[in-house]
Amino acid sequence: MACSEIKWGVGIVSEKVIDKINILEATKLAMQKAIKDLGCKVDHLLLDGNFKIYCATTQKSIIKGDQKVFSIAAASIIAKVTRDRIMDKYNDKYPEYGFKKHKGYPTKFHRQKIKELGFCKIHRRSFSAV
Repeated sequence: MACSEIKWGVGIVSEKVIDKINILEATKLAMQKAIKDLGCKVDHLLLDGNFKIYCATTQKSIIKGDQKVFSIAAASIIAKVTRDRIMDKYNDKYPEYGFKKHKGYPTKFHRQKIKELGFCKIHRRSFSAV
């Protein structure tokens, strides 16, 4: 079925997968999952960056695409809001790390909490914030 209305898909990749395949490959995998999440055939893809993803659909990569193309900017906002909501849920599970405040970014506060408490289950082992 082809998309005839505005739709969006979300692709989520765990910290374990990121550690296993690296952040760029995990980003590509999340994009592939987002396409599948649409539930319809996509005519063409616009990607933010300088890479392609494994997909039979034609695609165009645009460096700084989120600054140049409205639909890429919208996708970027959806991705960030989705991620922030996930981090809010992780904050409920691991409140001592303050995920609601820093959303997992390596702020001074976050790095200090990792030094004090060590890594929790959701921390990526391949990225050292300390």
